[in-house]
Amino acid sequence: MVRSLVALILVATAVAAVATAAPSPGFVVTGRVYCDNCRAGFETNVSHAIEGATVEMECRHFESQEVHDKAEATTDAGGWYRMEISGDHQDEICEVLLLKSPEADCAEIERTRERCRVPLTRNDGIRQSGIRYANPIAFFRKEPLSNCGELLRAYDLFNETSENS
Repeated sequence: MVRSLVALILVATAVAAVATAAPSPGFVVTGRVYCDNCRAGFETNVSHAIEGATVEMECRHFESQEVHDKAEATTDAGGWYRMEISGDHQDEICEVLLLKSPEADCAEIERTRERCRVPLTRNDGIRQSGIRYANPIAFFRKEPLSNCGELLRAYDLFNETSENS
């Protein structure tokens, strides 16, 4: 009888500890926004950081697509943004999306390249840091710079049908 009572008290204590545990801390997401002056799809020697660009983090359930969390940030002089997202998003797809560029000549958003997925869960094997780094994302220049053909030749990526010729 005493053992049963002790076991019951231990179970009740464990349940109470779990119930009162602090909610899982959130995450800090950071990344860069740049201008793709050559429309290459990656950073080149002539790419530059965009200060004042607006990005948004959106977390939506992977099945229902219902948005559960959103945050917005603006880039600094180096093109870096930083935003805080609360909670764990194991069952969600979280992506950073380009919203707005302050540069009129570098404000084009190309579909499929306007976003970057970021895992926001502590159940993913990543070291238990609350910081997540997003890949750089870019606004595209309307017309490539005149030296882009030469630059892409140096990268061995230029061909006669390229929009950068």
